[in-house]
Amino acid sequence: MKRLLTITLLCCGLSLFAQKKEKDILKALDDKASFYNDIAHQIWSNPELGYLEHNSSELLQHTLADAGFKVRAGVADIPTAFVAEWGSGGPVIGILAEFDALPGVSQKAVAHKEAVTEGGAGHACGHHLFGTASMAAGIEVKNWLEATGTAGTIRVYGTPAEEGGAGKVYMARAGLLDDVDAVLHWHPSSGNSAGATSTLANKSAKFRFYGEASHAAAAPERGRSALDGVEAMNYMVNLLREHVPQETRIHYVITRGGEAPNVVPAFAEVFYYVRNPDVANVKSIFAKVVKAAEGAAMGTNTEMDYEVIHGLYNVLPNETLARIMHKNLEKVGGVNYSPEERDFAEKITQTYPNVKVDLASAAKVQEFIVREKGTGGSTDVGDVSWLVPTAGLGTATWVPGTSAHTWQAVAAGGMSIGEKGMLVAAKTLTLTAIDIFNDPAVTGRALEELMRRRGDDFVYEALVGDRTPPLDYRK
Repeated sequence: MKRLLTITLLCCGLSLFAQKKEKDILKALDDKASFYNDIAHQIWSNPELGYLEHNSSELLQHTLADAGFKVRAGVADIPTAFVAEWGSGGPVIGILAEFDALPGVSQKAVAHKEAVTEGGAGHACGHHLFGTASMAAGIEVKNWLEATGTAGTIRVYGTPAEEGGAGKVYMARAGLLDDVDAVLHWHPSSGNSAGATSTLANKSAKFRFYGEASHAAAAPERGRSALDGVEAMNYMVNLLREHVPQETRIHYVITRGGEAPNVVPAFAEVFYYVRNPDVANVKSIFAKVVKAAEGAAMGTNTEMDYEVIHGLYNVLPNETLARIMHKNLEKVGGVNYSPEERDFAEKITQTYPNVKVDLASAAKVQEFIVREKGTGGSTDVGDVSWLVPTAGLGTATWVPGTSAHTWQAVAAGGMSIGEKGMLVAAKTLTLTAIDIFNDPAVTGRALEELMRRRGDDFVYEALVGDRTPPLDYRK
């Protein structure tokens, strides 16, 4: 009986000790919140597009180096990509950090539409928060490893150009993740969730048509319109929508359509995305889009070539890691608004016509779900997840009801609501990484799940082929 009581007291003591250490870890992040908020705001205030994020990347690199990380810059032939590492041996845990902005969504941190610079870039997907929280988690995990003498390696991967540039794909193709046991990531959102869910696979390309310029009124018969080629392609692709799986998404923008109405355009360009939950479907649908482009060129007597810009696998869920992430998100909790933040949020929701919004949901954690089939958007985390067991989460950095890629997302991400959601992410990533270091056997179970999900015959082939990173795709 005495022995049983002793064991019980010992177990209770260990549990209390673990809780105390957990509280210390969370407090350390709370104490540095203003430091990390300032870094995120610097990136938000100077939004940089994909592969052009020199200031943002250098700021994160310098902060990690000052914290004791060994930083390798310019990896995978990408000037703004980096790997920051601390520790030795296994397990090796990677945390992904993004920091690129989007074009044309400049916005002040106010609850009405008002650009900082008309037509300028903005962080409408919250990657200023993404990169900063991931870095903060990496630093706190490093501090814990150092203080406890725990074996293992923590890495922060600086991954540029997620928005259409597929930075992670080129980093994965370069073998930078080959020795990693688990990868953690997160993304800004309008709610808090950490389920095992998938995304859409995606392949994009710029289709370029070449014709012959001429006076559009005096000698139109001498011209061959490259714009006709683009429009003929678009027409045929729009007809194609009837004959693809219903989950497919095809989007395009005409990036060059000519310079003047009275000049037959000698050059025109259209930028296409093709998405589907399944990589094989994306490949086959993309091939049909190429056929439409070839037919358009033939029918308009123009010439055509195309450049694949990016290609992404769908995210492969990993329930083993996701359940650990979800458990820690529940510990951390959601985002609680101050009266000023609630007033801001209420004003933001007034800009959403016919959308029912529950502001209280920002403070809640959604139930754990497993979703094998992707919906919504795409991410280059997908390729990583087919190579390394991967888990992620979303936190309420935006007002509930907000869609990514909007001025409302930029606004909330530039003030305290975004900062609070960022801290939730940093805490959850930190606790999850520490749990894995404390129980390295988790990585074996996660790897078994990965291999089961992807199948015995899986061979990774990047959808971008052997092309080099498109460093000028935003220029």
